Amino acid sequence: MTYSVAVSGASGYAGGEILRLLAGHPEFEVRTVTAHQNAGQSLISQQPHLRSYAGLTLEPTTPEVLSGHDVVFLALPHGASAAVAAQLDADALIIDCGADHRLESAADWAAFYGGDHAEPWTYGVPELPLAVGTQRGALASTRRIAAPGCNASTVALSLAPGIRAGVIEERDLVSVLAVGPSGAGRSLKADLLASEILGSASPYAVGGVHRHIPEILQSLRAAGAAEPAISFTPVLVPMARGILATSTARIVPGTDAAAVRAAWEAAYAGEPFVQLLPDGEMPRTADVLGANTALLGLAVDEAVGRVVVIAAVDNLVKGTAGAAIQSANIALGLRETLGLPVNGVAP
Repeated sequence: MTYSVAVSGASGYAGGEILRLLAGHPEFEVRTVTAHQNAGQSLISQQPHLRSYAGLTLEPTTPEVLSGHDVVFLALPHGASAAVAAQLDADALIIDCGADHRLESAADWAAFYGGDHAEPWTYGVPELPLAVGTQRGALASTRRIAAPGCNASTVALSLAPGIRAGVIEERDLVSVLAVGPSGAGRSLKADLLASEILGSASPYAVGGVHRHIPEILQSLRAAGAAEPAISFTPVLVPMARGILATSTARIVPGTDAAAVRAAWEAAYAGEPFVQLLPDGEMPRTADVLGANTALLGLAVDEAVGRVVVIAAVDNLVKGTAGAAIQSANIALGLRETLGLPVNGVAP
């Protein structure tokens, strides 16, 4: 069966990455692409690397244009998806790549985003360890999926195995991330100009104010934490795409290094896209460029009683578009890996 697909926000980075991946998907046929300011222009005038879509024109992002498709990907800014989604067909599969439907708590939404809190949808990180099982089970029976925030899913995948296994403490979690500017979207911003970021590393949203923090904590509670707390600091670095997240946690007293590593091995054994590297190896962002792969390296710092987990992902693939398509595959009963690359691009 071929599924008809519409992609909104198709002139942006996330929408463009969804389209790049869908071009190689044997069961999805992209029929409609939409935009806001760029409506009326050809898709390849805005996404010149997507040559296979040369015949498509960007249409306005309205419920009328998006209706009638089997699958709709919403790659819109936060606050824009919910109103559109509410008017789409109930039996269509809708994947929101924005933030509107991620948070379960209205208080968290008010504190970190503001505005009306939309109904939470099924969270689109299939491999996320839960207190029992994984998030994959919830995705198999849904028609509404909230794709994750790229930083949030990277940190959650890094720490959730230790929470679930009870080998790390939940109140002294620290994550520092090196992130590429494409995670901020394609809109023109002075602080993201090449002349501002080349040759520099710049922390932002410091001191517990980053919008992905409540999403991380929500995932860790789902993994079994009662009252998790995390210090989260992202640092903008001059690479177009990629996240290298260094997360540390205090090891539960009496837990040896073998038991710590075993928790992560058990969580991701057999996972095609989340892979724990052998002891002593650490990932690089270059190794996951263009891939729907998260590579994790793990070390135990016995001198201070902490585990160190380093995760590398492509923020536009595993962090956003790849996670969305992977989740859509599961929801439709397709092979989970369909259309998704596990190999990166080098050099």
